[in-house]
Amino acid sequence: MKTTVIAVDGFASTGKSTLSKRLAKALDFTYMDTGYMYRAVSYFALTTHLIQDDIIQEQALEAALSETSFSWSTAAGSKQMLFNGKAYGDELRTLEVSSWVSRIAQLGFVREHLVNQQRLLSQLGSVVMDGRDIGTVVFPNADYKFFLIADPKVRAQRRLDELQAKGEEVLFEEILKNVVDRDHQDSTRTISPLRKAKDAIEIDTTSFSVDEVFEQMMSAIKA
Repeated sequence: MKTTVIAVDGFASTGKSTLSKRLAKALDFTYMDTGYMYRAVSYFALTTHLIQDDIIQEQALEAALSETSFSWSTAAGSKQMLFNGKAYGDELRTLEVSSWVSRIAQLGFVREHLVNQQRLLSQLGSVVMDGRDIGTVVFPNADYKFFLIADPKVRAQRRLDELQAKGEEVLFEEILKNVVDRDHQDSTRTISPLRKAKDAIEIDTTSFSVDEVFEQMMSAIKA
């Protein structure tokens, strides 16, 4: 049976996760959040003291990472990604984790490990996968490719609203700096930099609602 891969790449807070989840639900595909995987590794490094004095202990992290894995669970009635057998949530969405995730993602051994995990996890059927290098590196032959962009200030406001809704006290300026810094780190890293695949459909989500962008994506898939 032929499986379909839909790649949704783009900058932070452009709506990738929200739209990918909605596409997966509408099409009855599996949703895979690769950002979750990089955040999980970042959280793992922070909580196991593999980041000390603002320095990543790379050799120790590489050794520890080789003993970790991601898997699927259907215990909650829907497919959920687990890291080392555990489901994670808001603890991966803190500003501290966000400030480290791009630096962790720059490490070649991290990307190699996670790309291998992503390919293994996607073998179970059709998938909508969001990230930053899905259409260029992980699945360059994906059936459909989208690349989402948006104004940095709009993205910062979206992230601020999300964090404040969870009770976190953060400043807009702090969030904006994090967004701009991540854009630079993601776009300029040596390994698998964030860039639009030549055959990807680019959508600027700045002035569109989630519903409007979803309809644009579905129209492209059905065309």
